[in-house]
Amino acid sequence: MTLAHANPPVGRTSSVAPFTRNSLGAVRAALSDYTTSAGLSGGPDPNESHAAVLVPLCNVDGVPGVLLEVRGNLRSHPGEVRHADSSFLAAALREVHEEVGVPPDRIDVLGHLGPPERSLKGLHVWPYVGFVYPPGTASPDQGPDAPLPSLSIDSLVISQPEVAAVFHLPLSAFACQIRLKPSLFRASRPYWTIDVSDLVPRRVQTQGDIDHGHDLVERTVTEKLEVWGLTGWYLSLVMEAPGIRIRDTKG
Repeated sequence: MTLAHANPPVGRTSSVAPFTRNSLGAVRAALSDYTTSAGLSGGPDPNESHAAVLVPLCNVDGVPGVLLEVRGNLRSHPGEVRHADSSFLAAALREVHEEVGVPPDRIDVLGHLGPPERSLKGLHVWPYVGFVYPPGTASPDQGPDAPLPSLSIDSLVISQPEVAAVFHLPLSAFACQIRLKPSLFRASRPYWTIDVSDLVPRRVQTQGDIDHGHDLVERTVTEKLEVWGLTGWYLSLVMEAPGIRIRDTKG
């Protein structure tokens, strides 16, 4: 899974097409191939501190995208694994349940995204990708190319004050040139930050500091809200997976 950064990502299927069983299968296969080729089956270093995070894909009103959080006043790291025998995946799923009220049985885990990256707090963060179903639809009896059920943002139960808001980032945003800004992850690897100012309710208040370790969504000095850092990097990786194709657009 290699990133191409010369231009905004343009992929394999229309970004307006909702996720289907077939498209999720393609993502699952790509993640499996990547895990095998990268040799990620080895265990973590027990001398290091670890955490885990889920990149939650979903359909909202028939539009494919990613669920993202605006962090609130608490700065604990999502999915921190405190015991050596804890499951990284279980930790990531537990955080989704605690922070937005989605239980593990409503998440179809598609695979491991890539090698762990070190957060600003020094944790090794293990990323996973999953698809979030609305209540009562985790095993839909539909054809392989039928749109999967859409999630209602209003159905989520947000844990405040740790989470200020949850919003849906459409896949089309990753090809919207006016949203994207080239940046360097950890000052060395190119990726795209994404302006999401218009997608987050204006009433949401966020802190201006960046000493929180997870780099989710932060308000910049120009009052924009951007997806950046570790989350921006992982989203860039997700956008390269087969089954997620982005069509270039100017707005």
